[in-house]
Amino acid sequence: MGYAAAAAPGPFQTLLLERSVRLGVRRALPLSLVPLVSDPTVVVTCLFALSSVPPLLLRLLGGAGGLLLGWMGISALRALAGAAPAAEGAETAATPARAGGFWRAALVNLLNPNAWIFWSLAGGPMLADAARGPAGEVVTFLSGFYLALTVTNAALVAAFGVLGGLGPRVRAGLTTLSGAAFLGLGAVQLWRAVMGA
Repeated sequence: MGYAAAAAPGPFQTLLLERSVRLGVRRALPLSLVPLVSDPTVVVTCLFALSSVPPLLLRLLGGAGGLLLGWMGISALRALAGAAPAAEGAETAATPARAGGFWRAALVNLLNPNAWIFWSLAGGPMLADAARGPAGEVVTFLSGFYLALTVTNAALVAAFGVLGGLGPRVRAGLTTLSGAAFLGLGAVQLWRAVMGA
């Protein structure tokens, strides 16, 4: 899930890749840690809102999260085929031009609607479910998620910084993997919501 979140196109990913191409690996690499600074506000807010929700509503939110992840997978694959709406690309491309530095990148990520939607519909219900189990489950979930997210962000920075921009085949492969990961995660989330797991 952390890999899929890092690989999915969005305002923060566009900013990350643009900075790595323009500034180089050494100067852009700290930006891969931005979610560790900006996401706690999003996660805590979403968890606080979800803490008083009955289990049935959490299942419904989990199902909605599965649909969201599936939609994100389909959108990634449509973008690969050149069928993504132009307005979405224009919005994500415009954001990085105005942003710069670690704190501006954190602001871009904090204001990124994708993070709020993800933690409200997919990550939040999963984390709330983990909180009902042994205490270590929450730590394991968050550690695994942010380790995968940070490592993938750093790998993207390194790849773009060294190559000065990835070729179309690599970009297509990354988009395909991201789309497939979202579709798989969406299917699992829907299954858990339907079966009450």
